[in-house]
Amino acid sequence: MVETLTSTSSPSSWWRRWWPPSHRRWIPTNTTFLSAHKALLAALWLAFFFTVFYWQRDAAGAGGLLIFRRAFPSRMLPKLRPVAFNLTDFGAVGDGITLNTAAFESAVLAISKLRKKGGGQLNVPPGYWLTAPFNLTSHMTLFLAEGAVILGIDDEKYWPLMPPLPSYGYGREHPGPRYGSLIHGQNLKDVVITGHNGTINGQGQTWWKKYRQKLLNHTRGPLVQIMWSTDILISNITLRDSPFWTLHPYDCKNVTIRTVTILAPIFEAPNTDGIDPDSCEDMVIEDCYISVGDDGIAIKSGWDQYGIAYARPSTNIRIRNLVVRSMVSAGVSIGSEMSGGVSNVTVENLHVWNSRRAIRIKTAPGRGGFVRHITYRNVTFDNVRVGIVIKTDYNEYADDGFDPKAVPILEDISYISIHGEGVRVPVRIHGSDEIPVRNIAFHDMSVGITYKKKHIFQCSFVQGRVIGTIFPAPCDNLDRYDEQGHLIKRSISQNMSDIDYDF
Repeated sequence: MVETLTSTSSPSSWWRRWWPPSHRRWIPTNTTFLSAHKALLAALWLAFFFTVFYWQRDAAGAGGLLIFRRAFPSRMLPKLRPVAFNLTDFGAVGDGITLNTAAFESAVLAISKLRKKGGGQLNVPPGYWLTAPFNLTSHMTLFLAEGAVILGIDDEKYWPLMPPLPSYGYGREHPGPRYGSLIHGQNLKDVVITGHNGTINGQGQTWWKKYRQKLLNHTRGPLVQIMWSTDILISNITLRDSPFWTLHPYDCKNVTIRTVTILAPIFEAPNTDGIDPDSCEDMVIEDCYISVGDDGIAIKSGWDQYGIAYARPSTNIRIRNLVVRSMVSAGVSIGSEMSGGVSNVTVENLHVWNSRRAIRIKTAPGRGGFVRHITYRNVTFDNVRVGIVIKTDYNEYADDGFDPKAVPILEDISYISIHGEGVRVPVRIHGSDEIPVRNIAFHDMSVGITYKKKHIFQCSFVQGRVIGTIFPAPCDNLDRYDEQGHLIKRSISQNMSDIDYDF
């Protein structure tokens, strides 16, 4: 039975019932004394609490250990490999101060010796595990327990330099070498990064500040980058505050990214794309939440003449069941670095909220390549400036060696079941005489608008069709068909232009 304090109980009688006699000596029994000192005791407790609070806050800023950090209950970690190691087996200390690079490297080396026996699992327990960049190995599972945080050291002198990506010609931001990623892998097979929603934190604030101040001499590194690898699974983790692109699979095959949360500030976190599939084949991205300072997802395949020469398209990609926010760029983008080609992409069950743009394809003369066989299905816009964008003058080049006659092909793009509210411009498809958009289709579209202006479904050099009734009314560049597929009205002119960037 639980005893409660009633209105007839005095304060002194209440604490007498609950407090043992041996512990009462220092407590005055006179209620007048208690009243007189009530304000003083409260003030002392508040002063103590805020002193500790600010000391802890300062300690956090310096990478110190916090006594007020959330305590996570012990949770059984699944054994997903024949052999499992704990990071502490290799001398790691999860205090947020000790540098644990050697421990991670030793653990990966131990697992690399088990590849013929099914590989190994590295368990990262609750704690704050500061580290410089390290490499993964094949047949490895990196498992982050609940409350585990891998912290990337924010001093660039600890980050190794790597050759530029072959399909980009040089570092994305500076000529020459680029910084590697915090967690890196090359030429791997059968790699899993998963957990009980542990976190990989790139501590990107220092990188962003130095980038804005032009204090960096090399291109910033991603948070996680896997290159030239197959059979990759990344699930049930949080990735946050990357120095640059967050998750970058490069020229990989058979990649699954599932139930991943990706976070960065929506402003002042430059180029913190969420997931950038780059020249990847056979890939699924599903059940993720992404809120970042650039594109939520950006499908890429190399930059200008370097991507054309590398000739590895991104193909067979399915993106589904995502919630995305991007106040700077777009929820899901293709390009602008798409010179190796992008094809056979399906984006479905996507919700984009409070964003500048929802779904976008961006390219330019000189890119070459193609974007074809793209389907967007069941997409919802919630308070976005522009819903659907195709932009063909995204004039940012690798160097002066690009071929302006290398124009991309944009064709076979479908938008099915597109809905939303609070949208300023539902559609802006900006083809050009050089880069027309061919065989585009709209079916089942209803988007609530915030600006009741004439040109809110904007088109230029577009050929395609509208099936059934859509809202808002489509541009005159498109043919009209009924639900049974019968032609109702032929387009007046596919080369008409009513692009208006003023609103």
